[in-house]
Order: sequence, then structure tokens, then C-alpha cells
Amino acid sequence: MSNNGSNGYKRKARTHNNLREKKNINWILILVITTIILSVSMSSISSIIIQKINLFVAIFVLLNIILVGIVFDIVGIAVAAADETPFHAMASSKVKGAKNAIRLVRNANKVSTFCNDVVGDVCGVVSGSTGAFIVVKLSELFKGMDLAVLGIIISALVAALTVWGKGFGKTIAISKSNEIVFKVARLQYYTLNKLNIRNYLKKLEERRVDRSE
Repeated sequence: MSNNGSNGYKRKARTHNNLREKKNINWILILVITTIILSVSMSSISSIIIQKINLFVAIFVLLNIILVGIVFDIVGIAVAAADETPFHAMASSKVKGAKNAIRLVRNANKVSTFCNDVVGDVCGVVSGSTGAFIVVKLSELFKGMDLAVLGIIISALVAALTVWGKGFGKTIAISKSNEIVFKVARLQYYTLNKLNIRNYLKKLEERRVDRSE
């Protein structure tokens, strides 16, 4: 009897581990595909836009790309550092966005990976291509300057601004992690409800469950 029980427990444990490994593999594939799609789409859009704008607008676009990377980096760190406990009290009081905050914290690993790695890397690639365009524009304005020197200066400025912004943002993310997570959760809550995305996701989940059965 005890052997049957232990064998059943082992089978359940193996099944659970297999499901977890499958989920991890699926998550990695989703990350890879998302990174490729974001990188290609953002690079294409930025290239098309940048070719039709002047130098000052290109600099403005570059600063915004860097800002997006910094903001997502802050969100990723905040989610990883946040405490789930206060959100349970808010959820019991039916505060809008509290359940979303709980889900974000419980999936901190995935959220931080997406925000810090996927979006961060994509913004790095796009800011690099935008910086290269700015170098070309500057070389046209200042024909006496060496193109390689201009490239080094712009790359250094982009890197310095990105590192400074992420370093400053990290301090804010850690000290105000719960506030940041709740603001993101509220934004997520209203976005899902306004665009009716929540019902669409529920239908997808129901279909997935029906197929598994």
C-alpha cells in the first residue's frame, strides 16, 4: 500500500516537473519571438520616421527611446522588489488594480525579464541605430569633423545617459516599489477593461482548457 502511494506521489511529482519545464520552454520561446518582433518593428518604424525628420527631432526621438528603456527598467526592478502583502489587503477591500498588482508580484521573474531584458535590449538596439543616424546628420552639418570621432562621442553620450538614468531609476524603484507596481497595475486594469482584452484572454484560456480535456 505504501509502495503504491509513493509511486503515485512520484508520478505526480514527475508530471508536475514536466509541466513546469514545458511552461518554462514556452515562456523562453515567447520571449525570443517577442524580442524579434519588437526589435524588427521598432527598428523599422524608427528608421522610416528618422529618414523623414530633421536633426533636432531625431535627437528628441532618441531621448524618448532611452526614456522608454529607463521606465521599463524601473518597472522590472520595482516588481522584483515589491511586497505582495499590502495588495492582499487592498484586494479584500475591492480596490481596483490590487489583484493585478498581486499577479505582477507573483510573476516578478517573468515581468522583470520582459521589462529589463527584452524591452531594455530592444531599446538599446534602436537607440544605437538612431544614434548612427544622428552621427550622419551631424557630419553633414559639420563637414570638417571626423565621422569616427562623432560616432564615439554620440555612443558615449547615449551610454552615459542610459546608465545614469537606469542608476537613478533603480534607487526610485527599490525605495518606492509598491507604489510603482500599484500604478502599473492600475494602468493594466483600466487598459484590459477599456479595450475588452480581459474577456478575450478568458476565452483563450477556456479554449485551452477544453483542448487539454
